[in-house]
Amino acid sequence: MADILMEKCSAAKSAFPVLATSKGEQRNKAINLMADALVRDAALILEANAKDLENAKAAGIRTSLIDRLVLTEARINGIAASLRKVAALPDPLGGGEVWDRPNGMRIKKVRVPIGLIAIIYEARPNVTADAAALCVKSGNACVLRGGKEAVLSSVAIVNSVRGALKEAGLPEDCVQVVEDTTRESSNRLMTLNGVVDLLIPRGGRSLIRAVVDNATVPVIETGAGNCHVYVEKHADMDMALELVYNSKTSRPSVCNATETLLVDSAVAADFLPKIKARMPEVELRGCEKTLKILPDITPATEEDFYTEYNDYIMAVKVVEDIEEAIAHINAHNTKHSELIVTDSVAAADRFTAAVDAAAVYVNVSTRFTDGEEFGFGAEIGISTQKFHARGPMGPEALTTCKYLINGNGQIR
Repeated sequence: MADILMEKCSAAKSAFPVLATSKGEQRNKAINLMADALVRDAALILEANAKDLENAKAAGIRTSLIDRLVLTEARINGIAASLRKVAALPDPLGGGEVWDRPNGMRIKKVRVPIGLIAIIYEARPNVTADAAALCVKSGNACVLRGGKEAVLSSVAIVNSVRGALKEAGLPEDCVQVVEDTTRESSNRLMTLNGVVDLLIPRGGRSLIRAVVDNATVPVIETGAGNCHVYVEKHADMDMALELVYNSKTSRPSVCNATETLLVDSAVAADFLPKIKARMPEVELRGCEKTLKILPDITPATEEDFYTEYNDYIMAVKVVEDIEEAIAHINAHNTKHSELIVTDSVAAADRFTAAVDAAAVYVNVSTRFTDGEEFGFGAEIGISTQKFHARGPMGPEALTTCKYLINGNGQIR
């Protein structure tokens, strides 16, 4: 395994300089050809996906996670549309500001690719296409190591992508897929210093924690989403009902779905019975104050307030005021996405200033934390850390800077 993995990484690393120095027009052509190839090869991709689904169901994967794995013709068309949006974005490379120093030096700061990016992710075949397109757009080679549940789908997608790269006149080795989905392959990618320039994990808390704790190569921490909705006492209750419902139920298996509901004590007695009736499919787990209003729901443990369920389960807590809500969020969240529902400008300003998260919303569903929704076409992950990149990571987040200095013999 190690030899095959190293061969793939070495091939991608060798192909990187060609991609890194290619013109933006050629990279955009390649991405558009990728989109065309996915649509053209849809039958093959769906055939592979059907086998993945069969294997996942046999392994007892829960229904909410199966949703992440499923591909349909409509979803493939949607992935292709996202790739075309990536191609249409401005070139993230080059450009930059220029300034002159008193000694006559001229300095230019430009954006350049990072190098070989490895992505470790779970049962999300769309990530395979999105990551490949974003890496090509930003001039980076990539090694894609998906989860075992989607390995056949990922291989089929990468076959289409590599054909498109070749058609565009770029080295197909710029995009590699790791077919070995054992823990050994992940561990190996985490320690390929000098080969892997950046590692991005995308998945649940346990995957991300394993990578952050064990990797010796640079890592951008992404993904885990213990997101909150706080219904403040000045909230429009009808709006709050719809925002909580959408944030929790529209797609509970994804990282921008809400996991915890906080309700101001001034409106809890009115709001909680309404939200329980609005989403009967969701199991509510409440604090002591919540149980006094909804005595028939499950009591919440402290662990519930730290949990990313990825399922139709929501923790509920009644808080005395906005300060308690902010303190609870900052103590329990994963720095992903947080929402306040309120008609009070003062409350909104306090919440957005004090809550520590990559995306903080006022009267907007947390489900919008997404590269395409932010105008990036797609995302390679949602960074929950504070260095280099934060929030949905589009093409520019996959670049670094280089300084170009020109002069006429200056010495120091």
